[in-house]
Amino acid sequence: MSASPLINEDAKKMLRREAIVATNLTKCFGEGETKVTAVNQVGMTAYFGEMLFIVGPSGSGKTTLLSMISGILRPNAGTVSVKGADIWKLTNDQLADFRLNTIGFVFQDYHLFPRLTTAENVAIPLILKEQNWNDSIREADRYLEIVGLGGRGGILPVKLSGGEQQRVAIARAIISRPEILIFDEPTASLDGDTGRMIIAFVKENILSQDRCILIVTHDARINEYADRILHMEDGHLTANDQGTE
Repeated sequence: MSASPLINEDAKKMLRREAIVATNLTKCFGEGETKVTAVNQVGMTAYFGEMLFIVGPSGSGKTTLLSMISGILRPNAGTVSVKGADIWKLTNDQLADFRLNTIGFVFQDYHLFPRLTTAENVAIPLILKEQNWNDSIREADRYLEIVGLGGRGGILPVKLSGGEQQRVAIARAIISRPEILIFDEPTASLDGDTGRMIIAFVKENILSQDRCILIVTHDARINEYADRILHMEDGHLTANDQGTE
């Protein structure tokens, strides 16, 4: 007799590994009458093997939340545990290593250096780790092939379309093999078809059981690719779709 679908689903949930656990995260800016609470006692869990969307209007606190989760912005209160370790108890040097080795970022505006070739842009994380220059460029060319830009390592970013520049940014984010990838409004500068193509590519080719992908977006056109969706408004997580915490 085969196991029921419900039992199978429960077993899957028990086997999920926690990538990020945020507890009571709070971040305020300003003081007195000008004080603004951008994120207010937010708790969330993200798992390896999933693509988790955090959606909400501009100014809802999404990017501030991700900045605290990724070790960029120190919270006023609360904790962030990544793979079981509280990142805000790390020393500054340990935190820098964490950002370099565990987290990969893909920004809305790509943040490519215009005077560097695509391969040189992709190789930056390896250069920061003091890897040999020629070896880094060869590795960058290999990752450009992974994102569908093989043979284009020698050209400047200005020669690429918006979707191609986003792929370069993805290659740069994954070249150091980070376990957590963070995308901040990755489709905001792209047309609808290109945006959907990029996110579909990421889900098919970049997501794995050993990687967690967080995407902050207000682009509802790509919501179909999310494994779960967390809604954020006025500094609070207000709803959780397609799964439960």
